[in-house]
Amino acid sequence: MSNDEIFAAAYREHYWAVSRYVARRLDGRTSEVEEVVAEVFTVAWRRRGDLPDAPLPWLYGVARNCLANAVRGYGRRRRLVDRLGNDDAAHGRHIAAGPDAERPGAWVHDALARLSPADQEVLRLAAWEELGVEEIAVVLGCGRRAASMRLHRARHRLKAEIDRLRPALTTGTTATKEQHHG
Repeated sequence: MSNDEIFAAAYREHYWAVSRYVARRLDGRTSEVEEVVAEVFTVAWRRRGDLPDAPLPWLYGVARNCLANAVRGYGRRRRLVDRLGNDDAAHGRHIAAGPDAERPGAWVHDALARLSPADQEVLRLAAWEELGVEEIAVVLGCGRRAASMRLHRARHRLKAEIDRLRPALTTGTTATKEQHHG
C-alpha cells in the first residue's frame, strides 16, 4: 500500500475519533473544532510516510500539538477583544445559571478542572479516548513506564480533589463500610 493509501485509510478510519478528541478539549468553542481537525490531518498528510501501523495514538499526539497552538491563538484573540472592550460582559450581557443548572456529575468535572493540564490530559486519554498505557505513551511522546506513572499519579490527585470537593460523599461511603463490618 502506498503512503497516500495509508493516509486515506487512516483518515477514513479515525476522522471521527480525532474530531471527538478535539471537540472535548475545546469545550464550548465548537467553531474551532473543524479548523483544528483540518490542521491535524494536514500535518498527517505532510508526514504520511511517518504514519505508524496503529495511527490513532499518533494522530492524538498531533492533535494535542495542534490544540496547544489553537489555545494560544484563542488566548491572543481573547486578550485583543478585552483590550477593544467588545466583550459581552462589558455590554451587560451576562448569562446567569438557574438553580437546576448543575448537571449530574458536575463535581467530577470540577475536580478534574482543579488538576494541572498534564494530569487532565492523561486522565482524558485514559477515560475519554479509552487508550491503554502503551497508546498514552505514544500520544504524550514518553516511555510506557513514564505514562503509567503519570496516569497513576493523576488518578491519585483526582481522587484527592474529589474527596476534598465532596467530603459528604466520602464520609457516607466510609460510614456504609463501617456498618457492614461493625
